[in-house]
Amino acid sequence: MAKEYSRTQRVADYLQRELAQQIQLELRDPRIGMVSITSVDVSRDLGYAKVYFTRLESDCAEEAKEVAEVLNKAAGFLRTRLSKDSNMRSVPQLRFYFDSSVGRGREMEDLIRRAAEADRELGLRTDEDPGEEN
Repeated sequence: MAKEYSRTQRVADYLQRELAQQIQLELRDPRIGMVSITSVDVSRDLGYAKVYFTRLESDCAEEAKEVAEVLNKAAGFLRTRLSKDSNMRSVPQLRFYFDSSVGRGREMEDLIRRAAEADRELGLRTDEDPGEEN
C-alpha cells in the first residue's frame, strides 16, 4: 500500500500557498521585488520550515542575498500572520533560502540552444527525420 500524503507535506503545501500570498500582499519592502515561493520543507516535528524562493531579477544566490535577508527579518511577522489565519496549533519557524535551480535550468537551456545552433552552422541535421535526405 502506498504511503499516504503525510502531514508534513500538507503543512508544507499550505505554507507555500499562504506565504506566497502574504509576501505579495503584506510585505511593503521594495527590495523584495517579484518573489515566488518554489517549495517548502517542513521538519518532521513541524517546528521548522525551510522556505525556498526565486526572484524574477536574480539567477544566483549572490544577487538574491539581500532579499533573503529581508525575508528572514520578516519571518516573525509572516509567522504571526500565518498563525492568525490558520487553525494550526503552532506555526513552524521560517527560514528563507534562495532556490538556484531555476537559474541552473536557464543556463542548461542556453547551452542546449547554443549546441543546436552550432550543429546547424556545421550543417548537421537536428530536427529532421534521419530517413529523409536533403
